[in-house]
Amino acid sequence: MESKAVVLIVGAGPSGIATAACLTRHSIPYVLLEREDCHNSLWKKGTYDRLGLHLAKEFCSLPYKPHPPNTPTFLSKECFVRYIDEYVSQFDINPRYHRSVESASYDNSENKWRVEAKNTIEGKTEVYVAEFIVVATGENSEDYIPDVTGLDSFKGEIVHSKQYKSGLKYQDQDVLVVGCGNSGMEIAYDLSNFYSRPSIVVRGPFHVLTREAVHRGMSLMKYLPVHIVDALTVIHAAFLFGNLSKYGIHRPNIGPFFQKSLTGRSPVIDVGTIKKIKQGEIQVVPGIVRINEDSVEFMDGTERKFDAIVFATGYKSSANNWLKDYKYALNEEGMPKNPFPAHFKGEKGLYCAGLSKRGLFGVARDAETIADDINKILSARNWKLYL
Repeated sequence: MESKAVVLIVGAGPSGIATAACLTRHSIPYVLLEREDCHNSLWKKGTYDRLGLHLAKEFCSLPYKPHPPNTPTFLSKECFVRYIDEYVSQFDINPRYHRSVESASYDNSENKWRVEAKNTIEGKTEVYVAEFIVVATGENSEDYIPDVTGLDSFKGEIVHSKQYKSGLKYQDQDVLVVGCGNSGMEIAYDLSNFYSRPSIVVRGPFHVLTREAVHRGMSLMKYLPVHIVDALTVIHAAFLFGNLSKYGIHRPNIGPFFQKSLTGRSPVIDVGTIKKIKQGEIQVVPGIVRINEDSVEFMDGTERKFDAIVFATGYKSSANNWLKDYKYALNEEGMPKNPFPAHFKGEKGLYCAGLSKRGLFGVARDAETIADDINKILSARNWKLYL
């Protein structure tokens, strides 16, 4: 038996939830499928304890629900999770949980999308037919661990940052953190706080800023061109942190905000990691050559022993695993094939939300734009029928 829907949304994270709310504002019916047993599952289940939002609240709200004035400028994990829960309740969003989408393909004869989802509780396959489909599984749907030579031989613990919760279990251990983005730098800091001996792999250049500097910069870009904001921000960072190259951290040749818009890569928001690196509590090491049973060889010729390795190497989109006709909107990596700002819309009624690499601000923009576009299509059709 087939279930019919005007819009089918896959994924009940912030992107899917925001899209559902925006469709509701247009009175457009939808079905929202989620493979986990709760909405916002990555934040509820797949984040470390000390995580918080690095961007100010004004850039981290979903459509039609700004954060109250008494909310802290920078939200904690608990505060953000509560905000999403309230959002779901306010807009009466009811995802169908335990639905793992296994296949989605476009039926040219019917001009509809046919989606097969496994009900993991009942063990049966459900079929949905929809005119529009929104891929809202996000950029972080599947954890990524690179193929490092010798990784299988390592006798210690290997975890992805998604499984990391706290440094408490790693006390008095030598831990290697692979990945120097925000997660990697904050995990190294957390490990040090719990008296482990962390080292972090740094392979390429990146910007280090404070969250206040990012907030200031994003606000200034409303009035000043990006190159001026970048110049001011870099000067401030140099004054605050000094020359970090002697610690193995190098600054890119382009500014932090231009780099973000060009590549999607965010600057590292320092939570205290830089001070610990300067004090020698966190060691910076170069790229990995190979991993042995209990040690790691690095590109500078050194070799060190470790008890555990934490891969803070990010995530990848899993949409292409189930979206058989992904070519209508996505590339081979499961990311939008169209450049920003046209990234959100593909062909045949296929949309993608939360894949712009612009954080929650981008999520909100995608949700509103997608709902507006679908509403425009439906309204034009109804007008033609009326005539």
